Formats: sequence, C-alpha cells, structure tokens
Amino acid sequence: MPNDALLKVEKVTKTFGPVRAVDDLSFEVRAGTITGLLGRNGAGKTTTLRMINGIFLPDTGSIELLGAREVAAVRDRVGYLPEERGLYRKMKVLEHLLFLAAIKGQPPVRARQQAEKWLERFELADKRAAKVEELSKGNQQKVQIIGALLHAPELIILDEPLSGLDPVNVVLVRGILQELRAAGKTVLLSTHMMGEAEKTVDDIVLIHLGRAVLAGGLDEVRAAYGTDTVHLAFEGDGSFLPTLPGVTRARLDTNAAELELQAGASTQALLSAAMGRLRILRFEVAAPSLEQIFIEKVGGDTLGEPAASSEEVRQ
Repeated sequence: MPNDALLKVEKVTKTFGPVRAVDDLSFEVRAGTITGLLGRNGAGKTTTLRMINGIFLPDTGSIELLGAREVAAVRDRVGYLPEERGLYRKMKVLEHLLFLAAIKGQPPVRARQQAEKWLERFELADKRAAKVEELSKGNQQKVQIIGALLHAPELIILDEPLSGLDPVNVVLVRGILQELRAAGKTVLLSTHMMGEAEKTVDDIVLIHLGRAVLAGGLDEVRAAYGTDTVHLAFEGDGSFLPTLPGVTRARLDTNAAELELQAGASTQALLSAAMGRLRILRFEVAAPSLEQIFIEKVGGDTLGEPAASSEEVRQ
C-alpha cells in the first residue's frame, strides 16, 4: 500500500442485526487527491464514513486514519460533513460557525477570520446574522460544509455534500473542492451522483451491497472499459437510437443518450443516421460513463433514485 495514503480501510465489516451494511471492504485515499466513495443509496457509504470517523466501530477489519488507529488521536485534523444536518436552527450563522470552530479548539480571532473568509467564498456573507432556520435548504448545506472546513483539516470527509444544492451552487462547491485539492488538502466524498463525481474526483471506490466492486484512478478505470461508447446530446425524439446498426446497448435520457457499440461498428454511419432524424448538439466517442460501468459490474442495478426519464434498452 503506498506510503502517501492518508486513510487505509482494510477488510472492514459491519452488521446491524441481520443486515450486513459493509462487507469485507478495503480501499485507500491518497494524499492530495479527491476520492469518490460511490454507490447507490443504501450501498453502505454512510456506514463506512461513520466508521472512519469513529461513530461506529467495525465488527472486523481495521481503519488507519492519518497514521493512527485511534480516531480520537487525530480528530481535530479531520473535517467531517455528515449526511444528516447537525445545525442548531435557532443560532445565527456566524455564531454557529464560531461555536463549531471552538469545539475543534480554534482560537476565537482565527475562527472569526476563517468563518468570514468561508462565508464570502460560499456567497453567504450577507447571511452571517441570519438564523440558521431562516436559510434555504441549500444554504444550510453550505453552512454545514463551512463547518467542516473552518479548522483547516488535512483530510476532509463529505457525505453527500451536494444534497439540496441547486445547479449554480453545485458548480460553486465543485470549484471549492478543486481549490482545496490544489492547496494540498485531501478529500473523501460520498455520493450517488455519478455525473458530478466524474467532473470532480481523481480516484473512485465503487461499492455495491457493502462491497467494493471497482477501485482505482478515474481515468484508468474508464479507459479499461474501452472507447467504443458514443455520447450524444440532441433535440428531437431519440427513441430509435437503440435500433441503429452496431448499437448493442443504449441508455436514453431527455435529449441525451449513451450508446455502446459493437467492436468495429462505424461511428460515421451512426452519426449520419442520427443526423437524419435529430438535431445533434454533441457527438463524442469516448469511454463509457461511470454509471454505465457500474451497471455492467452489478448487473443492471442503477445508482441513486429510480428515474422515470431514464431507461436502459438491450438488444
């Protein structure tokens, strides 16, 4: 295992009664990277993060965090955003952040400086005197993310950080995560949002039913599944796309599709056929998406909540 791993999870199992939430799970998080812990809802992601943070103890296996086997020894060097909100709704935003910083042992002057800096960066400076309960769900999420960053942790652990955020704030948070990585911080984030993860992470750990089914660098993982996939964005009715010659599998969404091709299939012929019936906005031959790779690995289960607008068609 590389020496630059800040987190090592080795053969960890956790059960709750008859339910095995995490099953012989092993992975690592490299220093200075963003690692995505990915999987559908209920895959065991939150249980894993709670064990890393010492909230649960594993039944078997071991966790090494920042070189320590006892979380208490390094707790103040870790920032943690839990999935559930832990905000005091009646407190004012700045007051709440200063309280969280004090828990982490931050001096008041530095805590205020950091809180003001992050409120500006998250576009919440004008909300500093508002009560937490007066904020929108998305702004409450941003306050909680700030709470995980205030004490300048070395390792930042985020459980579904994009929950409740609108598209503008998703882009904002993505940019901040990339800035943290550029500054040498290490991030482990849990999400079921595959498309967003592909824009953000360096490494992935894909879990299903508590077990790791795929792990490694994002680019290497995608390249290992070939480059015989066409990504389309279009205007019109694309329901015919799965029937085109050379298409073995298709995922259709509103005005978008991902088409898996037979070896040697002509992409030019596919483009010509599509252009004859659709207005093509994007046509890219590339590796399959993480969503498609996940489906191939676990046999048809989908990530996240079922979506009525998405379907998979096989020939």
